[in-house]
Amino acid sequence: MSEELGKVRQMWHLLEPLHAVLYYAPKAFEEAAALGYKTDERWPSYFAWRAAPLGEAGPGRVTSAFYSFSPRMVGEYVPAAWEIASPGDVLDARLRAVDLTYRKIFGERVDAPGTAEAAALLRRAADAANTAGRPLAAANAELAWPDEPHLVLWQAATILREHRGDGHLAALMTARLDPVEALVSFAAIGAASVERFASRGWSPEEWAAGRERLVVRGLLDVEGVATEAGRALRAEVERRTDELAAAPWAALGTEERDRLADLLGPLWIEVLGAGVLPAENTLGIGKV
Repeated sequence: MSEELGKVRQMWHLLEPLHAVLYYAPKAFEEAAALGYKTDERWPSYFAWRAAPLGEAGPGRVTSAFYSFSPRMVGEYVPAAWEIASPGDVLDARLRAVDLTYRKIFGERVDAPGTAEAAALLRRAADAANTAGRPLAAANAELAWPDEPHLVLWQAATILREHRGDGHLAALMTARLDPVEALVSFAAIGAASVERFASRGWSPEEWAAGRERLVVRGLLDVEGVATEAGRALRAEVERRTDELAAAPWAALGTEERDRLADLLGPLWIEVLGAGVLPAENTLGIGKV
């Protein structure tokens, strides 16, 4: 990996936890419950929070944009999510959830000058993101910017996160990895356990069929472990993802990007230290 792409991936590692607290934080579940969503599991609010920028999208659009979830699973939560609360109400609630969560985790850092500086830098990068062919990034980029710097930081992180994610799907499709195969191949390199990936709603039969297709391609062995070719393909997917995510960061100079990493580091530590995020994740952060 080149030094430049290494910095692109570093920014992803720093931003992903800052975005993802929305899906796990107790304050977010409280806001979801107030809207009427069930909170005994995270999926009702997850699909509402993440899909709301798309408007009243149906299951087909959400399945397409999210890619790795079973259409059956998406159909359990969409469009039912919009019968509980409108996308506009969900968007208002998710900012309240982020506000409460950030204030809980960061305390006085929320109003610190460094947070405002980081937010301004991230917004410049997010504003520079080309969202053509990137539905989730485009939908989030169309939203009005909040006033408070810590919420600007979260929204910019979300745009950049979805920008990278949309590019990742393009890289997967270029590698001829369908939604099931994308998960099977990721589990095969040890990014997370098969049980963790099973949360995406695919049946054992669908998982086994996807694994068999990858065995035929020489990407997995018969035990479901990635071959050398399989690891090389996954590495190429991640490299291509980094390339496709790089453009927004060109809006910042090298010194500004280094400064941003320094500003985000303490926030990243606070989020991980809060114990809100699961120890095992399906992103494979730190393993690819």
